[in-house]
Amino acid sequence: MKKILAIAAVAALTAGVSAFAANPFSDVSTDDWAYQAVSDLSDQGVVEGYPDGTFKGERNITRYELAQIIARLMAKEDQLNAEQRATLDKLAGEYADELANLGVRVSNLEKKVGNISWSGDARMRYKDNSYDKADGWDGRMRINVKGQVNDSTTINGRLTYNMNFKDSTKDSGVYMDILNAKHQFGDFAVTLGRYANNFGNEYGWRFGDSHDFDGAELSYAKNAFNAKVGFGQFDTDYTKDANDDKTLIDDKDAFYAKAGYDFGFAKLGADYLKFQGNNGKDAATKLNDELYGVDLTIPVGDFYVLGEYVKNTTTNFKNDDAWNAGIGYGVANWKKPGTFNINLMYNDIGGATYFGGTGIGTDMLGNLKGDNELKFWNLGTDVTLAKNVQLHGEYAFAADLDKGDDPDDAWTVSLNYNF
Repeated sequence: MKKILAIAAVAALTAGVSAFAANPFSDVSTDDWAYQAVSDLSDQGVVEGYPDGTFKGERNITRYELAQIIARLMAKEDQLNAEQRATLDKLAGEYADELANLGVRVSNLEKKVGNISWSGDARMRYKDNSYDKADGWDGRMRINVKGQVNDSTTINGRLTYNMNFKDSTKDSGVYMDILNAKHQFGDFAVTLGRYANNFGNEYGWRFGDSHDFDGAELSYAKNAFNAKVGFGQFDTDYTKDANDDKTLIDDKDAFYAKAGYDFGFAKLGADYLKFQGNNGKDAATKLNDELYGVDLTIPVGDFYVLGEYVKNTTTNFKNDDAWNAGIGYGVANWKKPGTFNINLMYNDIGGATYFGGTGIGTDMLGNLKGDNELKFWNLGTDVTLAKNVQLHGEYAFAADLDKGDDPDDAWTVSLNYNF
């Protein structure tokens, strides 16, 4: 688009904001059809010319130049009427990336639509399972909504729908798996409601990367240090099986604490989880497990090494600890096509540390029942195919189960989208 046409359109957007202004540019005459628009916007400080005093209206305007104009208009938003603000909101959304490069925060743009912002993700996935020997083909969409109550308080929710392309009876229907209020007090924050709560590394192998937890959390973050403490209940149906007795963590009171520190040369994390028991009628239905965990990630150029150790201190199970270690390379940046990461992990998981559910894409941990020990390798990769589109793949192999037949290899591949 010619620069002169773009300025005319912007002037129409701001009609009524300013009065007649003097001619600011030597190459825009008073007889020019866009003279009034150019002079008005120059007087408002919305457009600027070149050091030689010219406007150069016949050259094509770049997205970056138009973003500069939009940013200056945003500073004058209180002078616009409702219709003009709505048009400006659309422009701000279209040029969000350029505005971000100019230092205009995306959160400021989000506040323009009734203090509510939306985002989401979607996934199309195929799985070749080892646990039930059946493959799977499913999809998922999640919609995040954030309501800005005031400068320190937000309401956060997430709507999720899971679709099974091979068996529609397994579709989940739409449900809300996250709904909480977060209050920020300087470096501290309090979260109340249902929120994601994960532990450890490698996709959050213990409970998954978005495990539902109903409770309250106090968090602190400043510079390289962060910490969290919380109390509540997991909202799951995951089980572990020992001698035909099943123990559920669903609706069991739990206390947890986490801390992390980024040393620059390494990132150290630690967590603690204590179940408070329940109202079961016999010992087999009570859950009083107490777990400690520590994880470490060390970057080495574009590579990184990582590992984790977890110990259950109160179980009667023999296999009461777990550890993993591995190496990775690269970072898959959602905004930069062609970027990727790849990692290889070795896992040695004791049954007393695993209560079901996982962030690992394969079903390999489904083979771990009761007081067993499962060892396996897991290879994972992410590749950014296009902006906000990533290909994810995992392959779990060489599995060794100490009781029973060794599981088959398992793999999964998925296309993931952010919006």
